Amino acid sequence: MTATGAAPARTYRNHARPAWRRALLNREAAIIAILVIVYVVSLAVVPNFSGPLTITYLLRDVAPILLIALPMTLIIVTEEIDLSVASVVGLSSVLTGLLTQAGVPFLWAAVVAVLAGALAGVLNGFLVTVVGLPSLAVTIGTLALFRGIAVGLLGTTAITEFPEEWTSFARSNIPGTPVPTIMVAFAVLAVVFAVVLHFTPFGRALFAIGLNKEAAAFSGIDVGRSKFLLFVASGAVSAFAGVYFTLLYSNARGDNAMGLELQIIAAVLLGGVSIFGGRGAMHGVIAGVLLIGTLGSALRLANVTSDIINVITGLLLVFSVISSSLLAWVHDRRAAAIGRRRGVSAPSSRTP
Repeated sequence: MTATGAAPARTYRNHARPAWRRALLNREAAIIAILVIVYVVSLAVVPNFSGPLTITYLLRDVAPILLIALPMTLIIVTEEIDLSVASVVGLSSVLTGLLTQAGVPFLWAAVVAVLAGALAGVLNGFLVTVVGLPSLAVTIGTLALFRGIAVGLLGTTAITEFPEEWTSFARSNIPGTPVPTIMVAFAVLAVVFAVVLHFTPFGRALFAIGLNKEAAAFSGIDVGRSKFLLFVASGAVSAFAGVYFTLLYSNARGDNAMGLELQIIAAVLLGGVSIFGGRGAMHGVIAGVLLIGTLGSALRLANVTSDIINVITGLLLVFSVISSSLLAWVHDRRAAAIGRRRGVSAPSSRTP
């Protein structure tokens, strides 16, 4: 508690350290280092991991996670969450399949699916920012709602007929490389989201909201509008990922991407975004996604079952939350010790 009896304020980390230490001695750099180590070890010990198609299939598999992790990062930075993203992927897949089956040109079917995803985000954003409901409760509800609509529209059947030029495009690589073409779209979106988060007033406002939304509102930030836009972006990007998912596997089903939200949230938190909001970096999130994808690919090639891989993903999620809290505790203890030596009371922080 402070001298006035108010709750301790959440603050950014002390930036008195040299720039090279801030750049290299942080969670994001650690995740990148672990990613490199896991990749090198997998090359050395996992059969067939060094094959020419490993990079291609790995990036194809993680592409939907990479895409959805971009808006999810911004949402969690504001201390909110969107658990409905995988259901939006399934709903987008079903809409794309049904419209294509009905004779609608595929491009227009995809546009409608993305717009439907944006409308799903509008519903989430309205319930969270206008009605004032907790995002955890809202998106658990819409997770079931959107999945139910998807399964209700298509039942237990699947649509597998899609235009050959589009499925071939979804499975194609950048000429002369093993990198899938979808990575071009991801790179563009990643640059946009990274610039917005780290180099614009809007991005600084998101960090301020995550640290203390009341203080952010008093400083003139439209908290509700900012969060609303993030949920709409999350819905639209999730729907786009659903269109890609459908083309990649030539399969539109209501249960597509079931459970994908666990991998997305695990990757975002593993990449250094604080579940308490106010902290995160886009490069750390991308490294977190690639780490989970590389680990999963290596384990599958080593004949580890999907159940065990899911257990490992869950453990990584728990580790991400615990490690963030532990680092915050260590930071607070260190700040308190420095404050005692200087004879002043150091503010507490819930973010490392």
